[in-house]
Amino acid sequence: MNPDALKIARRITDHPSANEQLLYFTSSSVSDDGRLLVFISDRDGPPNLFCRDLQTGREQKLSDNRDGVLKSYVYFDGLAYRGLGKASVSFDAGRKLVYFIQGRSVCRASAEGRIEVLAELPAEQMTAFTHVSGDGKRLCVPTVDARALDGNVPITGHPKYDIDARVREENLSSYLRIYDTTSGQLLHVEPVPRGWVTHVQFSPTNPDLLLYNHEWPSDCGVRRMWLWDGKSHRQLRDENAGRSRRDWTCHEMWQRDGRAVIYHGSYADGGPAYIGRLVLDGGRCDEIALAPGMKRYGHFTVGREGLLVSDGYYQTPDDPAGFGGAWICAVDVDWSAGTAKWRPLCRNGSSWRGQDEHPHPILDATDSAVYFTSDVDGRRAVYCVDC
Repeated sequence: MNPDALKIARRITDHPSANEQLLYFTSSSVSDDGRLLVFISDRDGPPNLFCRDLQTGREQKLSDNRDGVLKSYVYFDGLAYRGLGKASVSFDAGRKLVYFIQGRSVCRASAEGRIEVLAELPAEQMTAFTHVSGDGKRLCVPTVDARALDGNVPITGHPKYDIDARVREENLSSYLRIYDTTSGQLLHVEPVPRGWVTHVQFSPTNPDLLLYNHEWPSDCGVRRMWLWDGKSHRQLRDENAGRSRRDWTCHEMWQRDGRAVIYHGSYADGGPAYIGRLVLDGGRCDEIALAPGMKRYGHFTVGREGLLVSDGYYQTPDDPAGFGGAWICAVDVDWSAGTAKWRPLCRNGSSWRGQDEHPHPILDATDSAVYFTSDVDGRRAVYCVDC
């Protein structure tokens, strides 16, 4: 590989004294027309949401958070029922509407900064990553009984107890809360007994299908990924397909056409990392093992069929040791042939120090540009590289 042939990333957000980052990668941060970027910034002290016109550079504040970070999944050391849910933001990229949680309020903001409160969450529930349906009509807010995250008790750093075990042993529940985005009406509350749900994603083509997870389960190889169709729950990767409970499976996402679910992980007992695709019609499961040396933690995000982008796994002999991947790569996947071709685009330069420093790359709607977060200059900012 010739480093001179790699594309050069451009810094997009440019506040001189702020930390700024993309939304979590299960939501796009770029509008479908490529005009607006939505991001999180601490330029005012507490984190708030902003959007940037990618043509003019004009920025608009979208939230009015004057507290800190809401306690939720990933942000365990946040404030109970106060602050901005950094993990709660979901962008309707077609209609340019941003959904987020402020305290216990489910809110929506327009690109012009008009904020509406749609609903109030019940007491003693804590939240995670939300998702808005492709038609813009429904919002799913996953919650869990607050005892799962020690309720009002602050948690410093990573929880020192097994949350999945507590949820199962104490018979706690998560809930899939579906709201009408026009009226704010609560359309449905679906309990998930003895499961800790943190990721939810509507099918991009069918809002009646909701992909969700069990977080950090003891039998991750078979209990991570689930599908709810409004009537029943389907386990997507189970032992009937010859998979091991001891495999690690994570970061499930819909294929853009809604026909399949993409995921990745690593096989049990020191086996290789892999990327997988489960086709819903017929349940066909294709998994591609990566080369033995590809172990660096990272994420995959979908583009058109056969195209993924990743911030992990790929490495060169010159890369320093570290937890997360050093590169932003495009990955051309041929599922039928079982091959994955890696195209390094640029180094991401991020420290991977915490959740906010994960690059979490996403493609724009045309698959021509990859956006990612990096603290390569000492503070977090959003960067872009051509694909």
